[in-house]
Amino acid sequence: MFEKLEKCPLCQSEKFSNFIICKDHLLTGESFAITKCNDCSFLFTNPRPLAENISRYYQSKEYISHADKATNLTNAVYKIARHFTLKQKVSLINTLSDQKTILDYGCGTGDFLLTCKKKGWIINGLEPDDIARNKAISKTDENIYAKIEQLNDAKKVSVITLWHVLEHIPDLNYTMNMLKRKLDTKGKMLIAVPNIKSLDAQLYKENWAAYDVPRHLYHFSMQTMKLLLKNHGLKIHNILPMKLDSFYVSLLSEKYTNGKSNFVKSFVNGYKSNIYAKKNNNNYSSVIYIAGK
Repeated sequence: MFEKLEKCPLCQSEKFSNFIICKDHLLTGESFAITKCNDCSFLFTNPRPLAENISRYYQSKEYISHADKATNLTNAVYKIARHFTLKQKVSLINTLSDQKTILDYGCGTGDFLLTCKKKGWIINGLEPDDIARNKAISKTDENIYAKIEQLNDAKKVSVITLWHVLEHIPDLNYTMNMLKRKLDTKGKMLIAVPNIKSLDAQLYKENWAAYDVPRHLYHFSMQTMKLLLKNHGLKIHNILPMKLDSFYVSLLSEKYTNGKSNFVKSFVNGYKSNIYAKKNNNNYSSVIYIAGK
């Protein structure tokens, strides 16, 4: 039911040390270890559920990216924020390509793709979860792929997006290779992930919501993301902040720490995290990496 990685996914080192023990706050209450590579400092959940078994850790009504209904106040806040960020994301990709062809990997229920379609983009999506994929198909009236191997029949695109998805993918290097093959020569890949060097990560430690074990298999810093992209012949062109994430992550982390939500303290810590990031190498709670060949 679980597998233990014997080599670092980034540098293939076999030298690890225990970094932190975190609990699955969302669903099971089980504890999982996060391992640190002694050579490249990459953090990854280890041991972790087998790929064929990990779906059970997503079967929660509160897992908002696979649902359309807000089941509590925290998720309602998320959905309100998502409404505003969708337009910002489309504005961003509009600056990166005139061809307007996009693949959204891990598209969830399809809200981002639908917004893209309304703005004239030719859309492609991939979502492994059956329920979320069917919702995306219904919304966009387009075919949504279920497996990455199905992309072999798809044309190359000018933009590939992974919005808080890369940290979930079991076969990290295989997926990166497949996605690179689908990217135009001058295309851009946008990867949004939590940042372990943010202030909110330091404040909440094992209760930092963005560790989200065991759904998050990898935990990136700018250093390790740069190494991953370099390994696949990609380089970072820009790094952009996701400033709203610090507030949402702090809201969840506060609940995990104290057993209840504290909107005032969450807002203060989210604000502090963004101020810290301005002074410390843009280490925001989550960041968007824009990469290309």
